[in-house]
Amino acid sequence: MAASIEIDGLQHHYGRGALRRQVLNDIQLRVTEGEIVLLTGPSGSGKTTLLNLIGGLRQGECGSLRVLGRELIGAGDRQLSEARREHGYIFQAHNLHRSLTALQNVRMGMEVQGTFSAAEMNHRAAVMLEQVGLADQLHQFPDQLSGGQKQRVAVARALVHEPPLVLADEPTAALDSRSGRDVVTLMQILARERHSTIVLVTHDNRILDIADRVITMEDGYLRRGCQAGPDQTPAL
Repeated sequence: MAASIEIDGLQHHYGRGALRRQVLNDIQLRVTEGEIVLLTGPSGSGKTTLLNLIGGLRQGECGSLRVLGRELIGAGDRQLSEARREHGYIFQAHNLHRSLTALQNVRMGMEVQGTFSAAEMNHRAAVMLEQVGLADQLHQFPDQLSGGQKQRVAVARALVHEPPLVLADEPTAALDSRSGRDVVTLMQILARERHSTIVLVTHDNRILDIADRVITMEDGYLRRGCQAGPDQTPAL
């Protein structure tokens, strides 16, 4: 199958001079279209850094990082901005605008595309909220929603423009067991319907079964999966 993500020899550092620290080491990774991949590992292992580089939220330093056919290493701000429009993002903090209703927050996922009319955005946002079980909450503000409901709005916003790639960073961390399970199951179903690729960073062992592949990260290296040995073998 075609690859959504192809990474070869990716390295990344933080800081300068004596404080310079390598956080990604010779990353090798290929994720195919429609695959659901979970990144696990201890805090500080580089999971979120890798996710941010894939999402074009940060500039990579060296190696090759091709996402949806675009090479992001060496890409300028405009190219990274264009790349980000093709992705859907779901983060631990739902990042909803408190002054906007659920419907208006989901609309934002289409406004950056610049290809939808106002009527179409309203219709698609309402349909998407219905699909995540919030048909009766369209005009509620975030402060009027539970934690699970807020994260469902975030899922709807991320998927409403049917992105080919969905990136999620600890989307269940702030939720109880039932709400967290509901959110990731929803992501799985909706992404499958749209043939989207999902890369999800998590510490939540309760949701590992939704993945086609689970990759463990430690000290900036990718391992071949949860059962990998102690060697620092890149995940292929």
